[in-house]
Amino acid sequence: MYLPIDKNIVKSTIKKHPPESDKTTVGALLSICGSYGMAGAAIMSSKAALRSGIGLLKIATAKSVYPIIAGAVPEAVFYPLEDNYISDFDFIDKSRYCSAILAGPGLSVNNATRELVYDIVLKSDIPLILDADALNILSSDTDILRESKAPIILTPHDREFARLIGCYPENLKGRRGELAVKFAERYDVIVVLKGHKTIVASPSGDVFYNEELGNAGMATGGSGDVLSGMTASFVAQGFDIFKSAASAVYMHALAGDIAKEKLGEFSMLPTDIIDCIPEAFKRLGYK
Repeated sequence: MYLPIDKNIVKSTIKKHPPESDKTTVGALLSICGSYGMAGAAIMSSKAALRSGIGLLKIATAKSVYPIIAGAVPEAVFYPLEDNYISDFDFIDKSRYCSAILAGPGLSVNNATRELVYDIVLKSDIPLILDADALNILSSDTDILRESKAPIILTPHDREFARLIGCYPENLKGRRGELAVKFAERYDVIVVLKGHKTIVASPSGDVFYNEELGNAGMATGGSGDVLSGMTASFVAQGFDIFKSAASAVYMHALAGDIAKEKLGEFSMLPTDIIDCIPEAFKRLGYK
């Protein structure tokens, strides 16, 4: 069943925090992100997650970029690892009190990160949101997804999705929904296929699609990192995983449209989308 994403999906999914809430009761997210030369992706996904209501954010990142990310995201708890990339990380121990894991933004692709991503997929039992380099790593062995015990959301753009299914990006034209559903059903995952008219496909064959919001100003490197952070935040807060993905797509696009209103789409940046997340929530009645 194909359903449009609208504000009613968001309002029925994203619940306001009770007055007695504290950081331990509204969800904890472990984000495994960042490497030398790619601190920005980690910063944007992390700030988007925090702006989307998560109670506690833990970030595992490379020592080489730790000072940069910590300076930009002082609200997080950090696990600085190695020098230029993440390896030998006991994610099971560090995620013990977390309710979701985000892996991929700025992670880099090498033997150490490949082993880490495979371990996360095989050993985690809490929801996983896999983006960017985690997807690039999985493209060499998608069958590993069948062995996971965890609910999984993949957030590829067209080029990343083409690598996952082994085709050229131009082969997706006119078939994005069909192919996203087939992949979701085959591997029992949720696929958020980013782009113009983003598609959210579930393993059961249900599909949410966005055609109401969004603009060309969002076609900038880093916008996807913002979306993955928002998605992971909603999932970690304990909301329905499929509807969380759809809600993140809606709120991401709404924040993008607010940024366009304020700055114009030609000059807006992904960081402007993050800055507009609070206004997006206010417009839907979240105070």
